[in-house]
Amino acid sequence: MPIVVNLDVMLARRKMRSRDLAPLVGITEQNISLLKSGKVKGVRFDTLARICAVLDCQPGDILAFVPSQAEGLPDVPLD
Repeated sequence: MPIVVNLDVMLARRKMRSRDLAPLVGITEQNISLLKSGKVKGVRFDTLARICAVLDCQPGDILAFVPSQAEGLPDVPLD
């Protein structure tokens, strides 16, 4: 998957644990864990916004695109 989740990095920078983040964001600790591991297919924008608000960061601090992992994805022309 070409999208990499760096939530664990942001948690470490903020010296926060998943179990502390979960109630502040309003999702379960298990869902935070799944998100950290990259085992999710998507994340709601409102959830991402709450994570960013709590961690005082931008979505790009949590999500990254890694082109080398995008093999097999169709090329989409940008108009």
